[in-house]
Amino acid sequence: MIRASVDFSLPGKQFGHLYVPYSYNMAGWANLMVPISVISNGEGPTALVLAGNHGDEYPGQVAVMRLLRELTPEHVTGRIILIPTLTMPGAKASTRLSPLDGKNFNRCFPGNPAGTPSEMLADYLTTVLFPLADIVIDIHTGGRGVDFYPCAHMHLVPKGPQREAMLAGTEAWNSDFCFLYADVAGTGLLPVEAESQGKIVITTEMGGSENVTAAVHQLTQSGLRNVLVQSGVLKGQVATRESLGLPPIRWVQALNWEDYRFAPESGVYENMVTLGTEVVAGQTVGAIHFLERPEREPVNVVAARDGILIATRAPTIVTQGDCVACIAQEIDPRRLP
Repeated sequence: MIRASVDFSLPGKQFGHLYVPYSYNMAGWANLMVPISVISNGEGPTALVLAGNHGDEYPGQVAVMRLLRELTPEHVTGRIILIPTLTMPGAKASTRLSPLDGKNFNRCFPGNPAGTPSEMLADYLTTVLFPLADIVIDIHTGGRGVDFYPCAHMHLVPKGPQREAMLAGTEAWNSDFCFLYADVAGTGLLPVEAESQGKIVITTEMGGSENVTAAVHQLTQSGLRNVLVQSGVLKGQVATRESLGLPPIRWVQALNWEDYRFAPESGVYENMVTLGTEVVAGQTVGAIHFLERPEREPVNVVAARDGILIATRAPTIVTQGDCVACIAQEIDPRRLP
């Protein structure tokens, strides 16, 4: 039911929209218009570049908008398909979920062609765009809820060529840390669907919270371009950590439930450890205070294992069950089974 105003088979540069039909009280015939750009030049791989999977995650949206304006077909070998804002209603409202249908787009896959707008768009990616792509880049941040040490990350897919290509692509972002993560909050993720189709999938957590620093924007934009160069779809010289005068990448993983710490009570959260810092098992990484009972001792949140604090709570107000810390262990991903 989704109509595209671009032709994915044509050479050159196109701007257009995906028209996702829906109805609401003021219009029986309405469309959610999702901007899309296609830049094609000759034979080569296809990269599908996505941002705004969650509406309130903006660095990737800015990076993709910059890229689609700046690139010309002469920069490309193959094809780049760019969608800067997947969850347009959420981006406009500064919300993680879409106000249009209440959906978390990153829990909608493989989608439903006759479902809500989010489910229809997920189905379109699953059935139309993923089959066109060789590499899928899905740029995230921690949103307003979690602040990450800015990093490229990926799932640990089965050992083989797909994993090796994903490791190389993730490293090409040139972030200080690269992160292997687990899905602890449900199924239906965009990267999982793309991975199941054999695609090279690169994702990120470019910081988080309301504040987006210049450094985060810079890393998001430079990393995206470098991954596209590394994948062979964008012309240029691949930058490495060494060529940039940076220390080697540190790989970390958080694949166990215990690596993710959740608030045992509601209250005011105090971050007590700087992101990227090493911690030991039993160490207090945060504390929950109680506005209505200031005489009560805070409840401490402690690390279950030794590791590195890769993510922490962003808003100070916390609700019972919110993720307030992620502690990852340093690893060599190429030695994993």
